[in-house]
Amino acid sequence: MNSTGGLAGPRGSIRWPLTRRWVFAALSWLALAPALAQDNPMPRPPLLERDVQFWIRVYTQIDTNAGFLHDQYNLGVVYDTLHFAPNTTPAERERQVDQAREHYGGALRRIADAADAPLSAEDQRIKELWGAEATPARLRSAIEDIRFQLGQADRFRAGLIRSGAWETHIAETLANLGLPAELAVLPHVESSFNPAAYSKVGAAGLWQFMRSTGRRYMRIDSAVDDRLDPFRSTEAAAQLLAYNHRVLGTWPLALTAYNHGTAGVRRAKETLGTDDIARIVRSYSSRTFGFASRNFYVSFLAALDIDRNPEKYFGALQKQTEARFQEVQVPAYVPMATLERALKIDADKLRALNPALLRSVWDGQQRVPKAYHLRLPLDGSGWTRELLAQRLSPAEMFAGQSSPPRYRVQRGDTLTSVAVRYGVSAETLARLNHLRTGARLHAGRSITVPETAPVTVAAAVAPAPAAPAPAAGSPPVALAPAAPAPAAASPPVALAPAAPAPAAATPPVALARPSPGGAVSADVAQRESAEDAAVAAAKARTAATSPQPVSAAQAEALSPALGPAAEAEQNPDPNDYSVAHDDTIRVAGDETLGHYADWLGVSTQHVRELNRFKFHRAVLIGQRIKLDFRKVSREAFEANRREYHRQLQAAYFAAHRIVGTEVYIARPGDSVWTLTQRTAQMPMWLVQQYNPDVDLADLRAGTQIVMPRVQEVGSGG
Repeated sequence: MNSTGGLAGPRGSIRWPLTRRWVFAALSWLALAPALAQDNPMPRPPLLERDVQFWIRVYTQIDTNAGFLHDQYNLGVVYDTLHFAPNTTPAERERQVDQAREHYGGALRRIADAADAPLSAEDQRIKELWGAEATPARLRSAIEDIRFQLGQADRFRAGLIRSGAWETHIAETLANLGLPAELAVLPHVESSFNPAAYSKVGAAGLWQFMRSTGRRYMRIDSAVDDRLDPFRSTEAAAQLLAYNHRVLGTWPLALTAYNHGTAGVRRAKETLGTDDIARIVRSYSSRTFGFASRNFYVSFLAALDIDRNPEKYFGALQKQTEARFQEVQVPAYVPMATLERALKIDADKLRALNPALLRSVWDGQQRVPKAYHLRLPLDGSGWTRELLAQRLSPAEMFAGQSSPPRYRVQRGDTLTSVAVRYGVSAETLARLNHLRTGARLHAGRSITVPETAPVTVAAAVAPAPAAPAPAAGSPPVALAPAAPAPAAASPPVALAPAAPAPAAATPPVALARPSPGGAVSADVAQRESAEDAAVAAAKARTAATSPQPVSAAQAEALSPALGPAAEAEQNPDPNDYSVAHDDTIRVAGDETLGHYADWLGVSTQHVRELNRFKFHRAVLIGQRIKLDFRKVSREAFEANRREYHRQLQAAYFAAHRIVGTEVYIARPGDSVWTLTQRTAQMPMWLVQQYNPDVDLADLRAGTQIVMPRVQEVGSGG
């Protein structure tokens, strides 16, 4: 697989198809990202240096048995370093942190009230930490800003050792896309290079993709979760980062968007009228742009400094070695037990080499998908798709996937307990089985369980043993540590372009059409959208409580990230679906007046009259529309609008993957409609996402349009 989406020939060679009007991705990156050629794509602003130094200290000076008590806005103010005995319980650690916080809060209050009175030596030290900022008002406000940051040196060191397994592939992937090599250190911040990592809110893998975002670029279904594959997820992360840069224009903003969401960072940029990361970090204020968002880029810079000079901070390190393997394309849907027998390879070796295959595959509920690239050790026979097919009988090869997984109810099970086990709500489980939310489950009954990855946390992965000796001439690739077996993910869904919605009481639902994997109903997209919304709500609750873990176990239970947990949903959609102060919205792709009427509880004609539109006049992407909120609140309207787009995107990316981009030069007569029809009926909203600053309603000849290259799920790459 070639991460740029080009046609891959032998390793190291790429054949670029050129036509009269389409210019492929190799050329398009120059147009997409002019900043790619900058001498320093990752600037280190002097204004943020104290923040960078703070995170270098967190990552190198203290481990998870210590932490800094500091001001959350001025990271140059570190009041104390708290040290805990390794066997100290979390409750006792929290008591010590609270006691220290109360102590320093009292000191700040005394200093603020002292005016010019003499201070004790300790109070004078605290006052001097603030320098010129040590005004009474500032010190009083700082009482509420005392924060605890657990040390991470032991976790960072372990990540440096693990990084050796994948650093070559990461470097090659970034180079193939023309992206800055510095991006390779991002997994230090995200997961400490643990490919089996899960966060409390459902992010997974080396690059900590949320499911909804990961499905744009990877296969995530009932049998496969490519987020757990270090190679596939690296290629996906490169695409996401390139996309963020395309939309936001600078690498500091693109990286911040990886944590905070593209729309949120775009809003910050537009609100302040600048792309200066230092000004945004220091000045931008919003409900979700909190400590984690402000510190994501500076913690990345700290990781970059450490990764470039590991011996300076940790002494001599022996990094994990790269492993090598071969791949064979599976000729049909085949049970794993059948493949183990035909290949004569131990199941544990296969599991270690193929971490993206879910538990449902290993326990026989699901088959290894057709065209899946199964990894095999090199210390055996050379395999091809044809040879494998010859080793299998017709009865062992299937044309489709197994039925969705089922769960046999045990004594004492409830809808809630089973739902928690599979990481979804009781309402989702009830709807999936056509039950009331309060229905009782009877032991022995089989129910359909949601095909979704569990919201659990993997233990830190120890350095892998040395890899077997590589075969001559084989490309270097790395062996992933064996991942815990998560529950199955979501089934494929297909989506047709959204039809104009009538003015009716029922909210519009995305239409479905058959895909290579079979037809699905629209309620699948609704279910998955509801699950994603629940994850987003969990993330918002996490942000609201501002967790400050005091132990390694607490930190890992919250998130594998070495910094604070993200406050916003990782979402590449750059569109702002909120209502402006003047009760207007900007039209997004695949929206109609009928949608607005539904969400407002009024007639389509009323919306027309409010905007003085003639009967047959169409709304245009980017156009401002006036709305009437007398029957429905702005918040309810925004929620309905976001949910509509969440469903559209969830359904589309259950059946399609983005595998690259192309640049199209508009010709006379072109419109966004003709563009989408030329490219396998690509949805308008997706074209808009890749071109948020292009006036698609007034497409001029010569305009460069970035078009994502999309592949149907199950086509085998």
